[in-house]
Amino acid sequence: MLQKILENIGLTKKESKIYLSALESGTAPVSRIARKAGINRVTAYDTLDKLIQKGFITKHKRKDSLYFNAVDPEIIALDFRARARDLRKSLPDFKRLKGETPHPQIQYFEGLEGIKKIYLDTLNAKTEILNYADSKGIRQMWPEYDIEYVEKRVKRKIYLRGISPADEHGKKVKAEDWNNYREIRLVDSNEFDFSNEINIYDNKVAIVSFSPTPLGMIIENESIALTQRAIFKMAWGFAGR
Repeated sequence: MLQKILENIGLTKKESKIYLSALESGTAPVSRIARKAGINRVTAYDTLDKLIQKGFITKHKRKDSLYFNAVDPEIIALDFRARARDLRKSLPDFKRLKGETPHPQIQYFEGLEGIKKIYLDTLNAKTEILNYADSKGIRQMWPEYDIEYVEKRVKRKIYLRGISPADEHGKKVKAEDWNNYREIRLVDSNEFDFSNEINIYDNKVAIVSFSPTPLGMIIENESIALTQRAIFKMAWGFAGR
């Protein structure tokens, strides 16, 4: 669990093992850290140097030997919070740079974790989300979808209007509209069988395909988003209540 957390913030598998080993070892030579981590001494030296550069390890010389210490996790957490704060303050500048590009911005994502990032982006929506839903596909690929995504969207009070095939899964989702801050309209599943999902929000259009390999993209362009909203409005009027 701890190793996975470290990997999620940018450390490699070896770096995570070495940091945790150093944390357990206290002030220690490379031999002890390497042995506890199950990594050979040469690789451990190289990994410790990388961790020093990243601010996770410190070293000092005692007599003729080098000793290493893991930086306190609380200090690391404070450093990451400071970096995140600086990034948030600079977001307007980054967005201005991004806005200077005349063509649409397109980001590509693969795998379940990539798809989760697409849905995470929709949780920052300032507008309602317009959704073409594949209720079965998303939940087969991401079993915790309702807990990890829908509940968060509801808590943030981001309203969703969706169009879904009137199959077993679509009907079940629609029956829970009242509790999930949304309205789903159903269409004939024989005539309109969606095999992916499309979300339209802010100036973005997110497209997700679940099979055979999960992949998706976010297209950021005001004109494209406006056109997709108009098409959705037409489909919404057609869809049964």
